[in-house]
Amino acid sequence: MPEVGRPPVGPSAVLWDMDGTLLDSERIWDVSLHELARHLGGQLSDDTRQRMVGSSLGTSMSLLFAQLDLAAEPDAVRQAGQWLLARTGVLFDAGLSWRPGAQSALELVQAHGWPMALVTNTGRVLTERALRTVGRDRFAATVCGDEVQQGKPAPDPYLRAAELLGVDPQQCLAIEDSPTGAASAEEAGCPVLVVPCEVAVPDGAGRVFRDSLVGLTAEALADAWRSALSRSGRAPAGRRTSESAGC
Repeated sequence: MPEVGRPPVGPSAVLWDMDGTLLDSERIWDVSLHELARHLGGQLSDDTRQRMVGSSLGTSMSLLFAQLDLAAEPDAVRQAGQWLLARTGVLFDAGLSWRPGAQSALELVQAHGWPMALVTNTGRVLTERALRTVGRDRFAATVCGDEVQQGKPAPDPYLRAAELLGVDPQQCLAIEDSPTGAASAEEAGCPVLVVPCEVAVPDGAGRVFRDSLVGLTAEALADAWRSALSRSGRAPAGRRTSESAGC
C-alpha cells in the first residue's frame, strides 16, 4: 500500500475511465473488432479503428458498417454487436492486463481517501467481467455506457458518476486516455488528466497531460486537478483535502 502523508489539497473524487486507462483492453478490442470485420466479409481499416477508440458500441457499429459499405439494418447491426460482445467476453475472460502504473495509482487514490467511480463506455456485462481484475470494491459507483441516455463523448456518463457520488463535476478529476473520453469529461465540467494510450488526444482548456500513470503521487494528482481546473477558467469552490473527501 502506498505511503500516506499529509493529504494534499485536491479533488473531492476521482473518476476513472477503464479501457486504455486502467486496463490494456483496447488491444483486446483490436482483436475482436478485426475478427468481426472479417466475419462480416471485410477488413477493418486503421483509420476506422482509431475513430472507435473510447466510443460506444452503437458508434463503433455505425463506423464499421459505414466503412464496410454495409446496409445498417437494425437486425444486422444488433447481431453484429452481439457477436462482438460475445467474442470480447471470451477474450476478457482469458486475462486482462493493467496499463502501466494503473494498479498502483488506484491504490494510491484509495489510500488517500478520495472516493472513486469507474466511468466507461463499455456495457455492464463486460464491465462486470473486467471488475474481477480491477476490483469492484475500490469504487463507490460504476457507470457503464448502456446505463445512460448517451455514452461518451456526450457528458452523460460523467454527470451520472458525479451525481452518484454527490460531488460537483468540477470538484472531480477525470482520468482518460482517448479523445472521446476526454471530450465527455470536459463537457460534463470535470477537469481532465489525459494519459494517452492508442491515439493522440488534442489539447483542451480543461485538460492536462501525463505520459504514464507510473510514479503518480498524491500531490501530482492534486496538482493535475488544480491545473486543469485553472486552465478551464474555473476556480475551486473551496479548499478540499482527502481527509474531508466523501461521497
